[in-house]
Amino acid sequence: MTALDFVVAIPARFDASRLPGKPLRLLGGDPLVLHVARRALAAGASEVWVAADDERIVQALAGSGVGVALTAKSHASGTDRLAECADIAGWTDDRIVVNLQGDEPFAPAAGIDAAAATLADSGAPMSTLAAAITDVADLFDPNVVKLVRGDDGHALYFSRAPVPWPRDAFSRDRSRLPEQGQWLRHIGIYGYRAGFLRRFAAMPPGRLEQIESLEQLRALEAGYRIAVALTPEPFPPGVDTPEDLVRAERHFQAARHG
Repeated sequence: MTALDFVVAIPARFDASRLPGKPLRLLGGDPLVLHVARRALAAGASEVWVAADDERIVQALAGSGVGVALTAKSHASGTDRLAECADIAGWTDDRIVVNLQGDEPFAPAAGIDAAAATLADSGAPMSTLAAAITDVADLFDPNVVKLVRGDDGHALYFSRAPVPWPRDAFSRDRSRLPEQGQWLRHIGIYGYRAGFLRRFAAMPPGRLEQIESLEQLRALEAGYRIAVALTPEPFPPGVDTPEDLVRAERHFQAARHG
């Protein structure tokens, strides 16, 4: 069987609000963004590109074997940055692109591959992954994005609110998840063809997107399908704060010695 041909693009913004200089923060002695790129290479991507907004990121990745596109600082989102990267890299419209966030140093290779395969198999213009929610606290946490998936495997909605809402069960007890039903946590990895990536970035923000602050709702509101697969392996938490970086370093050292 022929291996699926896809590229991975990693948006990297230097001035992250909660962790300035995040792409170049060291994890095990190497820049965080380099760890993410290595995960993409391990997934079998034919090309790995970092869409950077700062020359310091470009310099840090010199000689790494990873393509680097220096994109405009003015981009409002990682998707906008990747659309410019697609033009710099010269990807054709049918090229499969996986958008892997630059703060996911432990993203499983199988999950990256699954995002690409789900896009190719579904025929949808966009794909993503989800995982089961097992803790009721996650269901009520607005920082944990929930996803509702239809029987056809496509997303019905994304929300920061607890959806679907088990009316009868939660009218009695909200301290635990009901025994029946499945709630899904969205994993922020996306697959799309380069042509749709360019089209998506050119679309104005949608009303639902602005209400929930969830960019993927732009696609749903415009009538595009998003294919959803359950991740074949767990995605460990990403790095968003100094405390996350300390935890990640412990995880990295434990994995290296264990």
